[in-house]
Amino acid sequence: MTTLREAPRVGRQLLSSVSHLRPRAPGLDRYASTESTPPVVPDVELDSGLATPIVTRESINILDPRKRASSRTHELPHERYRFHAPKYYRGPLHPVQPPPSSDPIARDFAPGPFNLPRLKQTYQSTIASDIMTMMYQHTPPGTPDKPERIRLREWDDSSPYMKNRPKRGPRGADVLFPLEKSIDWRNIPEIRAVHIAMYLPQAKKNIDHITVGRAVLQSIAGVRTATTATRCSIYGNQAWEFIDKTINLVFPKIKEWRGFKGTTGDSTGNIGFGLEPQDMQNYPEVEAAYSMYPSKMIPGCRVVLETTAKSDRHARILCKALGIPFYGKIVD
Repeated sequence: MTTLREAPRVGRQLLSSVSHLRPRAPGLDRYASTESTPPVVPDVELDSGLATPIVTRESINILDPRKRASSRTHELPHERYRFHAPKYYRGPLHPVQPPPSSDPIARDFAPGPFNLPRLKQTYQSTIASDIMTMMYQHTPPGTPDKPERIRLREWDDSSPYMKNRPKRGPRGADVLFPLEKSIDWRNIPEIRAVHIAMYLPQAKKNIDHITVGRAVLQSIAGVRTATTATRCSIYGNQAWEFIDKTINLVFPKIKEWRGFKGTTGDSTGNIGFGLEPQDMQNYPEVEAAYSMYPSKMIPGCRVVLETTAKSDRHARILCKALGIPFYGKIVD
C-alpha cells in the first residue's frame, strides 16, 4: 500500500478532487453567500459563576503530576528550543536583539519599582514646572547676545604639530567647570543620588561605634552598608524618600536652624550639609527605636546631595523649590 506522497500526480489530483465529498463536522463550514446565517454564539455565558465546583483537598490529591505527564500526547519543547536572551549586546544592527529590561526574561530584569515617593510625585507635578517659571527671562527681539567668556586658549601656530589641535584648558590652578546652560524642559535639575558619610574617630578605641553608626545609617537610609565602610550612597526612590524625611521631619525639629550656607557646593551641582548627633535622633526610624541605640554612641553624618545640575546656582534653585532655605553670602 503506497502513501499519498508516493502516488503519481494524476492519482493525487483525483484524491484531492474527491476530498470535498467527505462529510464535515457541523459548524466548520464556511458560508459563501450572505443569505445563510452563521450559528449564533452567545456573548454572555449562560452558566452562572456560582455553579463553579468548589475545589476541595480530595480533588487536589487526585491530581497526579506524573500521571498527567505520562498521558500527554506531545512533549514539551526542549530547553535548547526555548528563547534565551543574548548574554551580550552587540549593537543596534545585530539581528538578535535583547529584550527590554522590563521583560521578565531579560538578563538585566529587576522587578519594581514598588513605591513612588511623595516628594518625587510633587517634583513631577509641581516643582519641575515652577523651576521653569522661575528661570524664565524675557528677551525682547533685537537684543544682542552676551559675549561668550573665553574659557579655552588657542595655539600659537609656532609648530606644524599645533595645526587642527583642540583648544587648551586654562593655565594654573583654574579648574575648567562644565558650562551652565539655561534651564529648559530638557535639563530641569533633579535629585540623582544622596551620599552619606560618617566620621567615627572614636572607633579606634571602641569598635562598637562602627556597629552603632552602621545600624543608624542603615535604618535612616534603607540601604545595607559594609561594616568596614563609613559611607553609603542612595539612588532612585530611596534618595527621594531620604530627602523628603530630612526636609519635613528633621530640619523643622532643629532649633535655630537657618538653612544651608550660601557658600556650600562644589561648583558642579552638588550640595553638602552636616547633621549633628542630636539631629540624627529626629529621624522616625531612630526615634521609634531610640532605646535600642546607645545615646552617647549615635554619630553625626555628612550628607552630599548629588543633582543633575551643572552649577551650584541651578542646584540651589532646586533646593529652594524643595523647601530648603539658604543664608549668608551666596556665591555664584
